[in-house]
Amino acid sequence: MSDERDVVKESLVDRFQTLVDELLVRHHSVLDVLSKLTESESRINRAVTKSVTGCGCIQIQASRQQFFDDVPYDVLHQTVSSHILGQLCHKDRETIEEEMGQLLFYLTALANLLDISLYDTLVRKYNEANTLGRYYLS
Repeated sequence: MSDERDVVKESLVDRFQTLVDELLVRHHSVLDVLSKLTESESRINRAVTKSVTGCGCIQIQASRQQFFDDVPYDVLHQTVSSHILGQLCHKDRETIEEEMGQLLFYLTALANLLDISLYDTLVRKYNEANTLGRYYLS
């Protein structure tokens, strides 16, 4: 079953990458794509910020993360905070999902311009993180 799911996932990623390549005409220059990618990231930051400062559906309560030596690594992620209180409302969730979609579109466009397979990149990062486990982000 896992192999079937991998084929479906690969197919979806590859199909998305092909579609982006076919659709991207206006911003085909790598400079245009890089600037659109940066703009997309900024729009995500702005949308999350507006969820806090405008709508108020979420709050950010940040403080220093506490890490304890006696907590096993496999449960450590349960002891740290995202600093987010509350849940995104439907409207803000839709906005952020739309902005993330734009980011994915332009990231895919950049991959196309540089002849990089997103599927291969995802598989490589997955295998790397899976192999290195907790040492991945060290």
